[in-house]
Amino acid sequence: MASALMSGVYFIFLFSASDLISGQIRYSIPEELEHGAFVGNVAEDLRLNVWELSARNFRLVSDHIKQYMEVNLENGILFVNERIDREQLCRQSSTCSLSLQIAVDNPLEIHPVSVKILDVNDNSPRFTKSEFSLQISELIAPGARFPLESALDPDMGTNTINSYQISPNEHFGIKLQSRRDGSKSAELLLEKSLDREQQSIFNLVLTAIDGGIPHRSGTAQIIITVLDANDNAPLFDHEIYRAKIAENVAEGTLVTTINAADLDEGTNAELTYSFTNHVSQRMRGLFKLDPETGEIRVQGVLDFEASNVYELDVQAVENALDGIAGHAKVMVDIIDTNDNAPELDVTLVSSTLREDARPGTVIALISVADPDSGEYGHIQCQVPGNIPFKLENPLRNNYKLVTDGILDREMAPVYNITISAWDGGSPPLSTTKPISVSVTDVNDNAPRFTQSSYNVYLMENNTPGASIFAVTALDADLYQNGKITFSILENQMQELSASDYVTINSKIGNIYAVRSFDYEQQKHFQIKVQARDAGSPPLSNTAIVNVVILDQNDNAPVIVSPSMWNSSASVEIVPQSMYPGYLLTKVIATDADSGQNARLSYQLLEATDPSLFTVGLLSGEIKLNRHLLDKDIITERLVLCVKDNGQPTLSSTTTIFFSILSIVTEKPYERTETSRESEDFGDVNRYLITILGSTSFFFLVIIIFLIVLKLKQDSTNAKHVSGTVCCDRRRNSNDAFNRRPGPNEPLHYTEPAQTKDYRYTVCLSPESSKSDFLFLKPCQPTLPFNDLAVRDTNANK
Repeated sequence: MASALMSGVYFIFLFSASDLISGQIRYSIPEELEHGAFVGNVAEDLRLNVWELSARNFRLVSDHIKQYMEVNLENGILFVNERIDREQLCRQSSTCSLSLQIAVDNPLEIHPVSVKILDVNDNSPRFTKSEFSLQISELIAPGARFPLESALDPDMGTNTINSYQISPNEHFGIKLQSRRDGSKSAELLLEKSLDREQQSIFNLVLTAIDGGIPHRSGTAQIIITVLDANDNAPLFDHEIYRAKIAENVAEGTLVTTINAADLDEGTNAELTYSFTNHVSQRMRGLFKLDPETGEIRVQGVLDFEASNVYELDVQAVENALDGIAGHAKVMVDIIDTNDNAPELDVTLVSSTLREDARPGTVIALISVADPDSGEYGHIQCQVPGNIPFKLENPLRNNYKLVTDGILDREMAPVYNITISAWDGGSPPLSTTKPISVSVTDVNDNAPRFTQSSYNVYLMENNTPGASIFAVTALDADLYQNGKITFSILENQMQELSASDYVTINSKIGNIYAVRSFDYEQQKHFQIKVQARDAGSPPLSNTAIVNVVILDQNDNAPVIVSPSMWNSSASVEIVPQSMYPGYLLTKVIATDADSGQNARLSYQLLEATDPSLFTVGLLSGEIKLNRHLLDKDIITERLVLCVKDNGQPTLSSTTTIFFSILSIVTEKPYERTETSRESEDFGDVNRYLITILGSTSFFFLVIIIFLIVLKLKQDSTNAKHVSGTVCCDRRRNSNDAFNRRPGPNEPLHYTEPAQTKDYRYTVCLSPESSKSDFLFLKPCQPTLPFNDLAVRDTNANK
């Protein structure tokens, strides 16, 4: 029958409709339901489709260690997962509920759910002892009341103790008393005077009945002994004593002092104070009553959160054999103090975040509680201000930890967030709880070269395939986002692509030469290197590599003047025109290399007569060292070496034959083999020589004409005037276009010898430096015209 009634109650509570009030779903169920019992359809109440539950990660978040509730993801029904004992869960609290939170993603929604646990009458009233003894004097007048020990019933509301009954008799009845906490106690009421002589002992049954359906009850035996004689009972100063005391007072603190008086004399007036049987053992552990002085002191730890008021029943009993007791109440109100720090409960929604997470992304759900009352229970919560996170407070004592700024994994890969909560006490009490949030990488950093441009110095004649340089790039991202691949961007260089010059190792950035480079053909080139990561989408960066080709001494000097034939040259000289220091010829050589590799020096290796010639070490000028003698041979042979300054030194040699003429009828630089044309003697040289010869001849005729005219004016006896115009020879070389004699450098031309000879000097005009033609002008003659006249007169004599 009890089971049937229990089922009836259960179905009555199930019909209480769930409602969504201010965003919160409320259900009500009775306690003691079996596993799988229906609570409510949360999917229907939240207007969610059943197929969305798994897709949106539908989950139930509970603050309790035990998982009392669970949700069936197939139909959205909230059911009982574990049997709920209301008395164990909420103890003596007047209200009892389970606070849950339902979370769904995409988008994230948090729905608080409150399941109110209703009490069922599953506990019977129970007395601490099965038998109580009570002594009452026969002189006590009707109407006297005697407190009885209350029964205990852990149920609440209507299911707790509602009434007391005593077995039928003509002397005693029951008087019910209501306490401040809503509980009820029983007092034994003397309705008819006692006569010890008629009946000295009464055996009564006290029954405690609760208000549940069906009723439950508990009984105890009361044995009343009727005492004889003493007709005055002790009287207290107050029927009710009141006291207030803070919950954190020290042990031994005085609560109050009770006092009673007795009109009797002797031992009947001597009183002993004590607690009545109504005072439980728990309260006896908190308070101590001095039996002689009536002082009530604290002897345990008081807790406002456990009970905010204590009701102590005290009595003063005469020390006589048949002593009578007087009764009073002591009401002790407990004053709350701030002795409880806030409690933090953190539920992590996600312990990892992408660094591109949008502001407002939920990280954790936080609930706070404080058992203290009033301002002491007012809780504030915060996180440090120097992090990109903040707290939002959608519901009282409930917070959401969300992102509040831009995350950068490269700056802070992990955030250790300390959540702090403090109450309104003075001083406040606080609680902290750390959580750790990791930031995952996204590809937000492009590879970065150590330099925007690199200069590479490469010696020519390098080995193809050898590494010439290595570029380095860094990427602050991780894994694939930080994996760098190198490549060379295509660009045209001298009609060739970059890949025809170099190649690169895509993993480590080593640059290799594809070909051997020649400084004389190409002195530098430029390539563009790209570093690209493996992110999605990939990011890249570029750097410029300037490759400078360094010269190597790989070209021997080449003699370009005088003109060579089989590494030899021939020069004719006239003895009459030469003196020590006279420039016979100048050896000109070129070197395709540069710098020290092209710095040339000239050295005389062999000579028919080494004392006859000197060679300029750096200039290559061959000069006459002394006067020619009759014993000197007609043909002098010189072997010259031209060396560069490279390492190792390269050189070229040439042999020059000097022919000493007995008469000066031929030009000094006329080659002996005039009929042979050199391979280096081109059409342009022929053209220039033709022009030079024609121009020279034209100016020579003019000069001779002017000289003759002048001589005729100075001396009428001059019959023949002939002159030889001598001039330094011009180089006969391949660089004739590049070097000309200076404007004031004399040109010497030799005419066939006459009986009498005169010498005149002409110089190059400044206009010659601006043209491919040679312009001559008169300059200071070697001999003055007066001397010429004297010499001519002497000749006539």
